[in-house]
Amino acid sequence: MTEENSANPFFTASTLPCQLPDFAAIEVAHYLPAFEYGFAQQLAEIAAITEQGAAATFENTVVAMERSGAVLTRVANVFFNIASSDGTPEILAIEEAIAPRLAAHSDTVLLNAALYQRMLAVPEDGLDAESLRLLQEYRKSFTRAGVGLDPAGQERLRELNAQLSALGTQFSHKVTQAGNDAAIYVVDPAELDGLSPDDLATAAAAARTAGHAEGYLLTLILPTAQPALEVISNRETRKKLHLASVNRGSAAADAAELTLAATMASLRAEKAALLGFASDAERSIEPQTAPSLTAVHAMLSPIAEAAVRNARAEAEKLAAAAGHAIEAWDWAYYSEQIRRDEYGVDLAALRPWFELNNVLEQGVFYAATQLYGVSFTERHDLLGYHPEVRIWEINNADGSTLGLFVGDYFTRSTKRGGAWMNSFVEQSALEGTHAVVVNNLNIPQPPEGEPTLLTFDEVVTCFHEFGHALHGLFSSVTYPKFSGPDVPRDFVEYPSQVNEMWILWPEVLANYAKHYLTGEALPEGTVDKLQAAALWGQGFATTEYLGAALLDLAWYELAPGEPVADPLAFEAAALAAAGVDLPAVPPRYRTGYFNHIFAGGYAAGYYSYLWSEVLDADTVAWFKANGGLSRENGEHFRTTLLSRGFAIDPLEAFRDFAGRDADPAPLLTRRGLV
Repeated sequence: MTEENSANPFFTASTLPCQLPDFAAIEVAHYLPAFEYGFAQQLAEIAAITEQGAAATFENTVVAMERSGAVLTRVANVFFNIASSDGTPEILAIEEAIAPRLAAHSDTVLLNAALYQRMLAVPEDGLDAESLRLLQEYRKSFTRAGVGLDPAGQERLRELNAQLSALGTQFSHKVTQAGNDAAIYVVDPAELDGLSPDDLATAAAAARTAGHAEGYLLTLILPTAQPALEVISNRETRKKLHLASVNRGSAAADAAELTLAATMASLRAEKAALLGFASDAERSIEPQTAPSLTAVHAMLSPIAEAAVRNARAEAEKLAAAAGHAIEAWDWAYYSEQIRRDEYGVDLAALRPWFELNNVLEQGVFYAATQLYGVSFTERHDLLGYHPEVRIWEINNADGSTLGLFVGDYFTRSTKRGGAWMNSFVEQSALEGTHAVVVNNLNIPQPPEGEPTLLTFDEVVTCFHEFGHALHGLFSSVTYPKFSGPDVPRDFVEYPSQVNEMWILWPEVLANYAKHYLTGEALPEGTVDKLQAAALWGQGFATTEYLGAALLDLAWYELAPGEPVADPLAFEAAALAAAGVDLPAVPPRYRTGYFNHIFAGGYAAGYYSYLWSEVLDADTVAWFKANGGLSRENGEHFRTTLLSRGFAIDPLEAFRDFAGRDADPAPLLTRRGLV
């Protein structure tokens, strides 16, 4: 290590609490040298494993592998969160350069025949259950990566992985830019009638930030549905906003996203064939909790049929209320009218009761305290990677350290859309580390000094993402490979969805839903009205979700050598074949901005939200049947499931929690499908 590199903050573990990255010391110039050193360090560590004369043992092979690559892990955990949450041009350029190199490095490790042979030679006798599982999972990792291919096959696999990594990075960058470019600029406030004064102020602030001397800017969130469509009365403005949303990545000016998507689907089909699978969907689902691609379709198809039937009935009701046929840009507006008129629920009018700090500290954190006994202390002395980032220290009920929680809540032009959880540091008894996790959301920034009032959907997202955070924070495993949410993709959404149940739990709601000016509680009967209205709109919600899930599967069920010349025609045909091609209910994501499946690790996996919801709905029923919000229930859920990570089979963990296999009935009831 040179004297210059010794100053690189990634080369040694941070001395800050819980090894929080030292963001005050990290500079852009540190990333590439840290990646370079990290690559070289891990390859040297692997060479030491494979070249030693001693026979393979669990300690000198498997544990040594687990400990390898510390610098690479540190820099990657920080860098890729920064690239997503504050991706300046300089950062994005580094990402485009490093992503294919990281893929190539992974191939070098997992296609190392000598390392694989040592893994095979490690004796299984005497290993505890978690250690045996670690050995078995490493063996699977090598075979899934293609270690059994001949040299020509491995070379082609390396090429494909490098290409896919580079193209995925490009796609993500283009989606962010297309979203920024598609924001709707409005000069006349009359065109925005229906927006609250706070929303208008936020739109005006966004326009100033974008360089407009006057007017308003409606920025886009990542999914198709835009919140402002629920309240803007001007139909032409709604149409402009909706078309801006659905045409991202599809218009002539930015159709490169479609070309990238089709190319990636084709390359993934070739990769699947190389590894012995009929399609990439089969390859992607093989390590998940779903037993097969056939099983996924068997679940989704009947739900799609029922959901579309419900959506058509909803459309008829909306048309009657509107006095004209319903277009996609009308649906949310008239749906909210029915929610107000028939159920007495006006979600937009509830925003003054959902102030961000109250939602977080008196809602999200309060529910965690009541369930698990944990306490939160905001650490103003610890610096995040951006001035808007906040950090909380979390302790267990006995005062011991649990970890750190990092919150980054506001949208900005350098942040990709959506919401997500990442880990800066993963819990591991082997390394003696506590978890440091981050939640990213995309809440519009209000003018300085004004409160941040959330939509109900944003409240849901706060609770949801913190469910992911709890999965990471409560991890209690030995090996980093099994830490927290490092579980199959179709299980990872389960704990986060469960955490949404506390949003309307009476004692939680009463603690956080207070008017930001008066401190008054929500009007009496609001929860009853919200619950009565819960089934309204489920036809739309389920259909738009399934449109995206089934489109995802269609892209990755392509056979090798089956290129897609016209991605939009392919998309239309896929939705029609699945029976979810309702013009007024576009999929939650269209191909041109489906970041989850082309750049976010969810290829052939978007079905997982509904797959996980079976477990979620059943778990909510369990909590209700066993006394609800109590320390006893929280400890049981934490001990049997949240703490286990991937150290045991996830469905076994669910059985340990519930005492049985999951029952799909609560999901069908929740979705209005019975």
